[in-house]
Amino acid sequence: MSLSPSQKRYLRSLAHDLHPVILLGAKGATGAVVKELDLALSHHELVKVKLSGGDKEEREAQIQTLLDGTSAESVQQIGHVVVLFRRNEDDPRLALPR
Repeated sequence: MSLSPSQKRYLRSLAHDLHPVILLGAKGATGAVVKELDLALSHHELVKVKLSGGDKEEREAQIQTLLDGTSAESVQQIGHVVVLFRRNEDDPRLALPR
């Protein structure tokens, strides 16, 4: 499922007031972090993740690992914070515009 520009804009507005749920440490995106993010996405659908330090390529690799491990979509990335979304098919919590 790919998000339309209007859906991304709506999700960015919802994510503005959120605090990061997942904080990556020095080890980066490990299997345990991916598992916790998967649980958080199942419960919340929209999650902020604070990435660990490093250069831009390292942050991009961390994001890609998280996306591949959870089947989520990136809504927005600003600096060391990325917003991820994955629809909960069983119990959707957010109503997306068309």
